[in-house]
Amino acid sequence: MHRLPPAVLLILLQVEDGRLGRVSDNTNATVDIGPMQVNEIWLPKVAAHWGASVPETFVALRDNLCANLEGGAWILRQGIDEARGDFWQGVGFYHSHSPDHKADYLRKVLRQALRLEAEVGHPVATTTLAAGN
Repeated sequence: MHRLPPAVLLILLQVEDGRLGRVSDNTNATVDIGPMQVNEIWLPKVAAHWGASVPETFVALRDNLCANLEGGAWILRQGIDEARGDFWQGVGFYHSHSPDHKADYLRKVLRQALRLEAEVGHPVATTTLAAGN
């Protein structure tokens, strides 16, 4: 999906720890929506990407797993493209452009990738994810 390795979506789902139907409050007075915890600031852009209204997009992101994954993957692709193909910078942008928040998020992503790697018994963090460029 959007030229991303499936493993990165699985890892981000685990890091974000969202659920269908969940809307989580943030300290910056925004909310995160659904399994990929898509921030509401993305609603107009995702709605335009889908050719849908903002309210329809909100409901789809909140209540439809496929829509939430596609929206989250599309946002991640926007981050990687913004980072001029730098995969890890783009993954950090999925969460924040703030250097401190981005670094903290990337540490969480790496921990989750290494945990998944140990479970499946082959490299995930260094080969599968880097292949997503």
